[in-house]
Amino acid sequence: MSQPDMNAHEPIEHASEDELRALQLSRLKWSLQHSYQNVSGYREKCVRKGVHPQDLRCLEDLARFPFTTKQDLRDAYPFGAFAVPREQVVRIHASSGTTGKPTVVGYSARDIDTWANLVARSIRAAGGRSGDLVHVAYGYGLFTGGLGAHYGAERLGCTVIPMSGGQTEKQVALINDFKPAIIMVTPSYMLNIAEEFARQGLDAAACSLRIGIFGAEPWTEGMRSEIQTRMGLDALDIYGLSEVMGPGVAQECIETKDGPVIWEDHFYPEIVDPNTGEPRPDGQPGELVFTSLTKEALPVIRYRTRDLTCLLPPTARSMRRMAKITGRSDDMLIIRGVNVFPSQIEELILRQSELAPHYLLEVTRSGHLDAVCVKVEVKSGTDLNSGQRDAVARMLVHHVKSYVGISIEVVVLNPNELERSVGKARRVIDKRNQRE
Repeated sequence: MSQPDMNAHEPIEHASEDELRALQLSRLKWSLQHSYQNVSGYREKCVRKGVHPQDLRCLEDLARFPFTTKQDLRDAYPFGAFAVPREQVVRIHASSGTTGKPTVVGYSARDIDTWANLVARSIRAAGGRSGDLVHVAYGYGLFTGGLGAHYGAERLGCTVIPMSGGQTEKQVALINDFKPAIIMVTPSYMLNIAEEFARQGLDAAACSLRIGIFGAEPWTEGMRSEIQTRMGLDALDIYGLSEVMGPGVAQECIETKDGPVIWEDHFYPEIVDPNTGEPRPDGQPGELVFTSLTKEALPVIRYRTRDLTCLLPPTARSMRRMAKITGRSDDMLIIRGVNVFPSQIEELILRQSELAPHYLLEVTRSGHLDAVCVKVEVKSGTDLNSGQRDAVARMLVHHVKSYVGISIEVVVLNPNELERSVGKARRVIDKRNQRE
């Protein structure tokens, strides 16, 4: 059998709305039945709500079905949310979770194939073509970014440089030596690479890169402009999250640069009121919700992403776009591409007998990279000298790095040094937007 031309648009990318909706309904019926039949946790939620997959007769009926949340996936740790036998899962990824228990996602062989095809489609939409050299500076490992980008670039027929993150001097050296056309990386780390070019006395805008595909963290139009000016490339947004698939759920197109196109033949989007869960019409802001239409190992029905955005009409493709993420409906922070909840830090603080449950996270941007300082008090009546305080701080730094996956600074304060609140405690001060 001949392989499809990965450089050509797929017919579904320019299908009529009727054709797209018919395909979505067919796939949605399968996905809902697959999840109901094989994932006991979701079936129980449906039974409690009094709905059955046979109740889905049109796309609008999806609103009758229960949501899936990150907590549902945590409760199913490690493999309870899988809809196929564990032996049929060919790969496992995970996103950060509390006290060492991440959200586990699994992929069947068909899922991996679908994922590779969608990332290939995304790179092509960004202007990439077969034969291009692609420098992948997303992290490899349980994080979906590196391997997701890698397999998609290979599927498109590109030559992959699997650099992963870090080693900024080496990043610049390989870009200069190998001359890739495309880089896939977080936008904040791209600016770090740009600064390393300048530190070495090199003109970053004169390098070989012509396309940057940036994701894993929110970024502004101001950052896009700065990256494009400093690096001399087209900067495009890629969107994804591990629970839904990974990178490649949506991708901005080089023709328009007007927001990521959601690949609606595989992911059905909704916008809901973040407080009531009621659906909102296209163009109205709210919380983004996804239902997977083709995933076998880990189907998700009405997964609440907590990302706040709105759905926009099609432009470059037949599918709807999503606007820039304006915030979160929960308290999650995204630090250098890692999902971080204050509750994760709190649980680790409570593990240390010397520390009180009073803390403050200060998030800043050091250069172009996020930095987190945790200010925490010692317990009342605990007498620690400076050396002991340093040891307690180092232990918390170690635990956060091990369990959450980020590097932090810790400042150990005396009892009652942190401001107290009579209402909800203020746990986070995010100063990043103040510097945009």
